[in-house]
Amino acid sequence: MKGLKKKRRVQIILVAAVALTASTAMIGYAMRDGINYFRTPAQVLAEQIPPAEVFRVGGLVKAGSIKPTTGVDFTFVVTDGKADVPVEYVGAAQKPDLFEEGKGTIATGTWNGKVFKATQILAKHDANYMPREVIDALKKDGVYVDPNAKGGSS
Repeated sequence: MKGLKKKRRVQIILVAAVALTASTAMIGYAMRDGINYFRTPAQVLAEQIPPAEVFRVGGLVKAGSIKPTTGVDFTFVVTDGKADVPVEYVGAAQKPDLFEEGKGTIATGTWNGKVFKATQILAKHDANYMPREVIDALKKDGVYVDPNAKGGSS
C-alpha cells in the first residue's frame, strides 16, 4: 500500500512538472513577437540587427533634424550623445503634439542598416518627462542633465 502512494505521488509531481514546462514554453512562444527590446543609438550602430527584428530606439531628438516628408510621415535623428540614428516615421498617426527637438523620445520599428523605420513614436507628456530607458542610457553615457537640477553657485 505504501509503495502505491509513493508511486502515485511521483507520477503527480512528474505530470505537474511537464505541465509547467509546457505552459512556460507556450507563453514564451506566444510572446516572442510582443517583446520589443530597447537600444540606444550607439547600440544600434554597434550591433548586427536583423532587418525583420522589431525593437525600440530611444534618446533625444537632435536639434534641427525634424523634417516633414509626405502625408503624416517625417524624418528626424535620435541621439544619445555618442551616436546618431536617422529615423523615418512611416506610421499611420500624426506626429505627437509634444514631440519636439531636444526632448526624449522612443521609436518602435525596424533597422535596415542605414535608417530606422519607425511605426510608432512615443513622446514626453510634460515638460520634465523623459522615458526611463532614455534617462538610464543617457546617465550611463554621462550626457544626462537633470532638468530639475539647480544651476549656478551661491
